[in-house]
Amino acid sequence: MSDLTNKTIIITGSTQGVGEACAIDAAKNGAAAIVITGRNHERGNAVCSEIKRLGCESIFVAAELDDVDQCRQIVTACDEQFGRVDGLINAAADTNRGTIEETTVEFWDYQMNVNVRAPFVLTQECVRIMQREKIAGSIVNILSVAGFCGMDILCSYSTTKGALRTLTKNNANALRRHRIRVNGINLGWTDTPNEQVVQHAQGSPDDWLVEAEKASPFGRLLKPEDAGRLTSYLLSDESGILTGSCIDYSQRVMGVFPPEDAVLL
Repeated sequence: MSDLTNKTIIITGSTQGVGEACAIDAAKNGAAAIVITGRNHERGNAVCSEIKRLGCESIFVAAELDDVDQCRQIVTACDEQFGRVDGLINAAADTNRGTIEETTVEFWDYQMNVNVRAPFVLTQECVRIMQREKIAGSIVNILSVAGFCGMDILCSYSTTKGALRTLTKNNANALRRHRIRVNGINLGWTDTPNEQVVQHAQGSPDDWLVEAEKASPFGRLLKPEDAGRLTSYLLSDESGILTGSCIDYSQRVMGVFPPEDAVLL
């Protein structure tokens, strides 16, 4: 268990999947308050209700992360309601596909805005509150092993995750003097509701998950709960002075050649 007692945490993309699992795990670990944010009001309110059932305060802030003002409003709402921010998890991301030939400038810009600019803006706003309140905060960015290269159908997505990894390390270095820690998690292939949608959209068979898990070294894909436990640890004091780390959380050991299990990216 990672002790998050008295901590107020903002989690983007927390209406489902990895973000929701991070919120649930934080609540189970004693967080005082959690800001749920996403686009789906029904899902957002449902997650809030579950968080409250676990004894943690919670509010839902609807937001489109490609809008700078709406990104800032998430943090403003947290400050107005709770008066502090101890932790931020940037879990939201647009994961739509596109090769170099297919990717339009408009799509490139949209993915960059959601996957990189939004975490930058949210971090900036949270850091201001952490510094104001003299909080030794913690920020966790959900990255991807695709950020090392990625499949050919992940042209802009892979680029955004590589950029976010660099931002993670740059911010970690800059914020050490304030005792604000910034870390990232390079997630491998994860079984999320959105992955189900993406797989069906690209024509994968109905039993794609069964086959994928059968071919996996550990007999399963990563689950959202796996990420939830790790983010709670990184937000907690148990992770000590760990900062600037981008943890590879995947069944593939990065750097192995030849990459026989490259499909598991």
